This record gives sequence, structure tokens and C-alpha cells, in this order.
Amino acid sequence: MTTNYNADRTRNGVNGWSRQFSDTVFSAVIAANADTSVAVPKTAAVGAPTATSLNKFYALIDCTPAPANGNNDTFVALNTAAVKPAAPAAGPVLNAVSSIMIPTQGLCMLVKTGDVLHFISNGTPNIVVQFYAVQE
Repeated sequence: MTTNYNADRTRNGVNGWSRQFSDTVFSAVIAANADTSVAVPKTAAVGAPTATSLNKFYALIDCTPAPANGNNDTFVALNTAAVKPAAPAAGPVLNAVSSIMIPTQGLCMLVKTGDVLHFISNGTPNIVVQFYAVQE
């Protein structure tokens, strides 16, 4: 079972504050420079029909960097290996990338059953991913 995300403005607020504890949580201290992944669960939301590949979830991702070498940015990618971006070249052009950095305040992304989140970091951060079912 996966906890429903309730965006009721009178109970949880639109920013997600006061949300319930999730019953589907994954956590690990990842190894430096190693692609680490977690699959989005195939579970039905409370009160929803049987789980299918169309089930959607909010993945709330938190990352606590290890205080090591000062370069512990952690990146996440969807359905592909996470890659740390190369050092930027001087100039006004942005490079296309497949991974995004997890900001210090955490990240919330919409995912679906069957998706796989991949993580990578120079350091050894603690990653916590909470899944909340989205009912449409």
C-alpha cells in the first residue's frame, strides 16, 4: 500500500507541509561514484483499482551530503544511469544532460510505476525517497 498525496489546501497546503508519513520509503548511503537505483513500486493507492503500469507517484527525494571533500553534489536521473556533468566550458551555451542535481532542500518529481530512479555522487550521501500515490 502507498500513502496518498493529499493536496487539500485546508489540510496539507499546496506546498506539501503537514503531509502524512509515507508507508513506502527507501533509504541508503550510496557509494561514491557508483550508480545506485530504486524502482518505483507497483502498488495501488489507497482506494484505487489494482496497481497498473499507469500508477503515478510523487517521489520526494532528500539527500544529506557527507562532509568530505566539499564536492558532494548528488544527481538523479530517470530511467537511465545518473551522470555527473562534466566541468562547464567557458561560453554562453548550455549542454544537454540526463541528470539533475538534488538541491539542498530536496526534490519532488512525478514518476510512474516501472520507472527507475538512478543516483550518483562524488561523496557518500544518505538518500531517502518517499513515494506518495497520486489519484487522478
